[in-house]
Amino acid sequence: MEGNEAAKLYPESPILILDDDESLRLRLELLFARAGLNNIVSTGDRAKAAALVAAREVGLVILDLFLPEDEGEALLRDFNRSAPELPVIVMTGASDIATVVRCMRAGAVDYVAKPIDELRLFVSVWNAIASIEQRREAEHFRDRVLDGKLERPQAFEAIITRDKRMLALFSYAESVARSRQPVLITGETGTGKELFARAVHEASGRQGPFVAVNVGGLDDAMFSDSLFGHRKGAFTGADSGRAGMLKEAEGGTILLDEIGDLEQHSQIKLLRLLQENEYFPLGSDSPSRSDARVIAATTKDLRQAAASGAFRSDLFYRLQTHPISIPPLRERRGDLEPLARCFLEKSARELGQAVPDETQLESCARKVAQLLSGYDFPGNVRELESLVHDAVTGARGGKLDLEALRRRAGLGPATNQEAAEAIEAKLTNLPPLFIALAEGHIPTIEAAERELIRMAVDSASSNLSQAAQRLGISRQTLYNKLKEYGRA
Repeated sequence: MEGNEAAKLYPESPILILDDDESLRLRLELLFARAGLNNIVSTGDRAKAAALVAAREVGLVILDLFLPEDEGEALLRDFNRSAPELPVIVMTGASDIATVVRCMRAGAVDYVAKPIDELRLFVSVWNAIASIEQRREAEHFRDRVLDGKLERPQAFEAIITRDKRMLALFSYAESVARSRQPVLITGETGTGKELFARAVHEASGRQGPFVAVNVGGLDDAMFSDSLFGHRKGAFTGADSGRAGMLKEAEGGTILLDEIGDLEQHSQIKLLRLLQENEYFPLGSDSPSRSDARVIAATTKDLRQAAASGAFRSDLFYRLQTHPISIPPLRERRGDLEPLARCFLEKSARELGQAVPDETQLESCARKVAQLLSGYDFPGNVRELESLVHDAVTGARGGKLDLEALRRRAGLGPATNQEAAEAIEAKLTNLPPLFIALAEGHIPTIEAAERELIRMAVDSASSNLSQAAQRLGISRQTLYNKLKEYGRA
């Protein structure tokens, strides 16, 4: 239980509030708690604060500059000497430039004038936390790149790749996974954006569920109801309350797919959620809190959309705190073979076919990769899976119909070697009668007749009238022949 409670504390290192005004400290604690900042140490004891800073037990300090006996500025200098990397935000009742300059030179990252403007302080604190997390993530990313290892490789098992760019994205995704800041995943359709989102969730260690919702095409009412839910009686037909997907994702991660298609009114509501971790269920006058980590995904260029006004620029910059851009399949053709191998095996299992052995799988995957090496894959990995599945569906005698695969991909004519292999595959799948004739063996009249009747009946799906018509005989004659051969 204690471990679970500790995991819910945020930020990772406590925020220290040092002020001799107990009522102000309590007010700030409540303000931060409303915003999801619940890892707070609040004190008016300067010696205790100095000990916490020296022991590196806090991650951010909010310091009253005008403590009794003028200790504020002295403490600021001491903090900067003992923990120069520690961000300190000073609260001061002085508005003169000289005091502000002294504070900044002494190591403060920002200052907030008294009486406290809560929004101003809130923004300053969030900026400091974001800076801390980005520095920590950069260090983590550097370590992962240097040793080439992932702490949670199992989180990325569903993404088949050996491409260096993709492997570097794994390292970056793992380095930002524990942050509470949003992640923006961009990439063409079919590149695996949801797989990356799931991987970030798995690498984060969050105990709550992963919930995905496609927000593209939702009007504002549907967006609000889907994400935020509604209270009973919120609108006509709302006979009972409904918890939204944010509630469902509590303690976990929510993926907002196709975020680039979100309506302007919905964008405002999402921005409030990201800034304050609050939302209003439909029909409610009081806000609800969310601790779900938000990941957004889109095929669109949000930077361009923000520049044109189609997407709110403040929301864009908030979302892209941690950007992940997935390269298209045509830029990582080295992944064709391992992906084809995976999809060949998967398709065979789904279709109830015998799964080829390792040697066969490798051979087939290599042929598919070679055949499609010049294809641009507008549908990316999803399209490759569809092409392979179709080829497996049409396989005969354990051989893929590579010509059908070529035609579906819209590729040019086969090379001589490929054409020879295709002809060989077709010959292998010919009925025994024609194979015998091709090899110079003359069957008996009875054997040939049996085989022709079998082929006609099979091709007509056992419709005797159609089969007889194809053979050029009457239905009764065909029936008699089947009876003679024991097939009637």
